[in-house]
Amino acid sequence: MKKVMKAMSLALVVALVFASSACKKSDKKETEKETEATAAQTTYPLEITDGYGTKVTIKEEPKKIVTCSPALTEIVYSLGKGDCLVGRTALCNYPSEVANVPVVLEDMYAPNLETIVAAQADIVLVDSMMAPDAYEELGKLGCTVVSFLDETKVDGVYGRIETLGQILNANEEAAKVVSDMKAKLDSVNEAIKDNQMKPTVYYVVGFGEGGDYTATGDTFVNDILTKAGVENIAANATGWVYNVEDLVARDPNIIIIPAWADGMFQTTAPYSELTAVKEGNVIVLESTDTLDRQCARNADAVEMLAKLIFPECFEAEKAA
Repeated sequence: MKKVMKAMSLALVVALVFASSACKKSDKKETEKETEATAAQTTYPLEITDGYGTKVTIKEEPKKIVTCSPALTEIVYSLGKGDCLVGRTALCNYPSEVANVPVVLEDMYAPNLETIVAAQADIVLVDSMMAPDAYEELGKLGCTVVSFLDETKVDGVYGRIETLGQILNANEEAAKVVSDMKAKLDSVNEAIKDNQMKPTVYYVVGFGEGGDYTATGDTFVNDILTKAGVENIAANATGWVYNVEDLVARDPNIIIIPAWADGMFQTTAPYSELTAVKEGNVIVLESTDTLDRQCARNADAVEMLAKLIFPECFEAEKAA
């Protein structure tokens, strides 16, 4: 009988130990969930170092935002903070709701800083489109200014989005935007990975008597072209400048041009003699915003170009 009681006591102790352990694990999981939830909320005051290396203290969650860049405006909307915008540039045109936001910056190259200050924003977001001296002056005028310098890779945009998510207390939204971008890029890569053809491409930024300009290897657009599965003939050049003689010599398979150049480019020598022009392999983009602006729509740009250049790789998607 004593042996039975001893065995029962031992079983009871073991059961209690397991129960206690289970409770601790449960408590740990709950704690982890609470920690994750807390991590998703920005704690203010928040100190960050911006693109120019300036340490900026954001005292509380910004409720009134001015964006001095179309790209940053797009990111603000993608984070669900469009309702907080109280000022924008005249170039901001996406999404369509931005038309309801007052324009406080008409000229990027000669900004009227007084109109920006008058918006009384909690934070002013700028990028490389604004001159450094204007950025510094805004700070002297009492604005809380955060700068974002240009990236050279699409991956760098993830950091832009995540940093803005932290600043605006939209961390979860930022994580989702980045996750969606990565998923779209992975999908494109999967679709074209077995494609043996890697056509050469030239992206027209400017041409003619004023000089030839394109997305050289040190530019952000070059990375978009690369991710779309093509070979940029200007990848070895730098500074957006290209030699027309090299363009003719390389004679790319495909030319990509903005809508404003359509017709003029194809009928102007020596561009008219390019094989791509003669064979009609010219892609005309109604808008280059998704390529030029460093924002969430860059993944859309990669997908768009890949589908235009390799339509056969996406036939199954169309059928579905």
